[in-house]
Amino acid sequence: MPTLTELPLITHRSTKVLMVMDVVESVRLMELDEDDFVRRWQQLVAHAETQVLPLHGGRIVKSLGDGLMLEFASAQSCTKAAFMLQQFSQQANAGQPADRRMHLRMGGHVAEFVADKHDIYGTDVNLTARFASLAEPGGLVISAELRDLIPTGLDADIEDMGECHLKHVPEPVQLFRAWPVGDRIKPLAEETEAGDFRPTIAVIPFEARSNEPEHFVVGELIADGVIAQLSRSADLRVISRLSTSAFRGRTNLVSQASSRLAASYVLSGSYVVSGNRILITTELCDARRGDVIWAERVSGDTGDLLEAESALINTIASAANRALVDTEVQQSLVQPMPRLDSGSLLLGGIALMHRSSVRDFDRSRQVLEALQDRHGRSATPRAWLAKWYTMRVIRGFSDSPKKDTALALEQTRRALDLTPNNALSLAIEGYARCQLLGDSALAEARIAEAIALNPNESMAWLYRSVWSSMWGSSESSIDEAVVAAKLSPIDPLKYFYDLILATGYLIHRDYDKAIMLARRSLTMNRRHQPALRTLLMAQTESGATTDALETLILLKQEMPNLTVSSYLGMGSATSAARQRFANALRALGVSEF
Repeated sequence: MPTLTELPLITHRSTKVLMVMDVVESVRLMELDEDDFVRRWQQLVAHAETQVLPLHGGRIVKSLGDGLMLEFASAQSCTKAAFMLQQFSQQANAGQPADRRMHLRMGGHVAEFVADKHDIYGTDVNLTARFASLAEPGGLVISAELRDLIPTGLDADIEDMGECHLKHVPEPVQLFRAWPVGDRIKPLAEETEAGDFRPTIAVIPFEARSNEPEHFVVGELIADGVIAQLSRSADLRVISRLSTSAFRGRTNLVSQASSRLAASYVLSGSYVVSGNRILITTELCDARRGDVIWAERVSGDTGDLLEAESALINTIASAANRALVDTEVQQSLVQPMPRLDSGSLLLGGIALMHRSSVRDFDRSRQVLEALQDRHGRSATPRAWLAKWYTMRVIRGFSDSPKKDTALALEQTRRALDLTPNNALSLAIEGYARCQLLGDSALAEARIAEAIALNPNESMAWLYRSVWSSMWGSSESSIDEAVVAAKLSPIDPLKYFYDLILATGYLIHRDYDKAIMLARRSLTMNRRHQPALRTLLMAQTESGATTDALETLILLKQEMPNLTVSSYLGMGSATSAARQRFANALRALGVSEF
């Protein structure tokens, strides 16, 4: 065994102001163009070494690959240097496409550490890096100790972030945001609600292809209608027309809308009016890539645009929404996750969860977990992961329903710890308790609380309908499903809304409507097991045994090991609705075990 040589411990202890900065989504940027990323990073480091740090008495302690750890003698020097580096970064982004912009996030702290000739060490060093991870793109987060050394309004403007939870830190830490004095432009991530990862769409007023002044207002009318329809989708953030009108008639409107409005997608178009007829040409662009992902021409009567339910407006809004979702889902399937933006991860994860194949369903969890890793303090990814575990049990994919039930409730618990008044998290917890545990009282309370917090949360109304079909009245179940559908009329998961309404009619024993809606749901998602089960039960109870046996063949293709007991093991077996389906299986000759 080799002998270890005893070396003298040569260290010294210091207290200095440390700042850690790194590049947001550096892995994705390197995936896009590694050489370009390295070149731009080296330019930033060179600017720091030659211009910023000499001016403010700072030095580079060490390079962190895609980041730097810097040391300063004073708080004022640290903040001034941080703002200079952020300004240089913003200037360097000018002319860059939105998906290639390099944004810095920073953390600052008055740190006590031990140093030797190679490195610096200490808990405060690690804490400073943790602070940087909480900063927005273009933002600076500082500790209370550093904040106490900065006169507010003189060296920086300060905002209290409250007590923040940090990874591997047992107690919450008081943190603050800092930005240049008088700078009213908030950091980039604050332009949207924290944790809101939905794609953003800007609808530009359409252009008239004639010089008739009376036709000019038609373009505003089209944009107003499309904005109103798209705004009813829970999956999109839709920019107000008060903001988009200024872009009408501009050249390069896609790039301008992307940079000025932070729009992921831009919908624009033109129209020709002839008598009482109108021809509308429209296109949807992915502003991040500059690609046209959908285009269409529709025609109809001009009077239709004035109708509350305009067929022309509905056609444009529905097709654009569908194309947008398909694009996001396709990106989530084929692109490496580090290259995907958070909107693509969220929308892709939700849509893949509801697809028929096990492969897509499993990919959904991977996508949502990637989003959760990227935004650890957001409730939204955890809420949808809870839905994933719930559906894993309901769809018969789980090899341990008890374990997946516990995982679903653990995700909602963590989501509600992060954001106690999150309507979606409350609604999904109610849905999980209703479907998996049969805990009707607590499930009802959670869903009711969600609706009280946000009466326009369509998913809460949908899950309320599920609860009513299992534990309440069939009339209420139908009414609640109708409310949910009205709140989200162009939802990409429309088949799911049709399924829940079909279930309400089935419990009400209105078999014709139940069968019609179940078939319509299956038209959009033909291998969806819950829809096949609803159709089978409606056919069996209505006496359409031949049709029911044909549906049973389809259901067994998706659930080869289907038995009465295996079905009852897929969640709570205590509701009357589940017992009715078990009896339908028995009537068709399905074995008990």
